[in-house]
Amino acid sequence: MTDEGRRSELAAALTEVNGRIARACEAAGRTAGEVTLVAVTKTYPASDVVLLAGLGVTDVGENRDQEAGPKAAEARAAGGTPRWHFIGQLQRNKARSVLAYADVVESVDSVRLAEALARAAEGRTTPVEILIQVSIDGDPARGGAAGDDLWRVSDSVAAAPGLRLGGVMAVAPMDWDPDRAFEVLHGLSERLVKAHPGATAISAGMSGDLEAAVRHGATHVRIGTSLLGMRNPLR
Repeated sequence: MTDEGRRSELAAALTEVNGRIARACEAAGRTAGEVTLVAVTKTYPASDVVLLAGLGVTDVGENRDQEAGPKAAEARAAGGTPRWHFIGQLQRNKARSVLAYADVVESVDSVRLAEALARAAEGRTTPVEILIQVSIDGDPARGGAAGDDLWRVSDSVAAAPGLRLGGVMAVAPMDWDPDRAFEVLHGLSERLVKAHPGATAISAGMSGDLEAAVRHGATHVRIGTSLLGMRNPLR
């Protein structure tokens, strides 16, 4: 496919996704400007990032450091400068590597990871925005802070000079109704904001459940398949 063909394909998908967000916001009594689209570009080339940026997408998300770093550099060299969100599970020894390109890290779920990111962020002029990944169902296999760990991690992030506590992130468990999952997340967000008034971000909702996320206060939705198409299952 030519660059122009791919641009037209992405433009059509973006129009549809933005329409879904706008309709969801209208149904929830919100304005579309309250919700930021994060285009999840994992497995897709830097050229797609550049095309999306040219179409007005301001934020992109990646979940594998080994892919995201080179892609961010390639996109930047080609003129694509979105805000980069790291949304995958992150090992502490990758903290410095991720902060070489990420503006937002959405998957912080332990004090030790927060401390590793704080060390990696020392000396930055602009703090890294951190979202605490919440475990909705408490299953450790899926990652995320559960119970009192949420408050310990958020306090650790808030105390670190190189980090800025932005809010919370979660993925609805597959065996949960999305409305129930995002209602739980919204309640935890409200508690977090009472302790940290600036931590208002709620990253929730993907291609299949963005409407439910918007109903329950999502400020960011992470959209991959509906925007970029089905991924190659071999990747």
